[in-house]
Amino acid sequence: MSDLAHAALIPIDVQRGFDYAPWGRRNNPAMEANGRRLLAAWRETARPLIHVRHDSILPDSTLHPSHPGNGFRDGFEPRVGEPLVTKSVNAAFIGTDLDLRLRRLAVDTVVLFGVSTDMCVSTTARVAANLGYRVLLVGDACFCFDLVDADGRTVDADTISRAHLATLHAEFAEVLDTDTLLSRLRSD
Repeated sequence: MSDLAHAALIPIDVQRGFDYAPWGRRNNPAMEANGRRLLAAWRETARPLIHVRHDSILPDSTLHPSHPGNGFRDGFEPRVGEPLVTKSVNAAFIGTDLDLRLRRLAVDTVVLFGVSTDMCVSTTARVAANLGYRVLLVGDACFCFDLVDADGRTVDADTISRAHLATLHAEFAEVLDTDTLLSRLRSD
């Protein structure tokens, strides 16, 4: 049996709002191209696909439902019949029916990608693993932002991404790239 036989693809928060201030400089300009490749290949196999969108409860957020940034980036919009889970916190499992949907589909493996590596993707991966799912995280289909640490120094997005992918790979997920995931999908 394939390692993807009971897998669901879950794109997380691939929204326009991350192009507005205050998000800042991001890494991985290839994220969108890799994410679109994942979506196209996954749709061809007719495996479960559940989109996640962050609907901020903060009225000034670029991810608030009243802001144009709440919309999906081009090519990441759910198609007719593809389910959407909306959340207002970092983990896609908290305050949503994502776990129930996955259990009803007999999913045992989640394939995650999206925005941002260190926040919603990481938090969702950790919760998924704690709930007993096998987690595959497609690292080159994620991006994150430069952040200022407690001492006022900027930590660049590439460093943040590498550190988060390393900690997730150490305990919570198998971190792989788009080509590797697509190769597994084709060999299924």
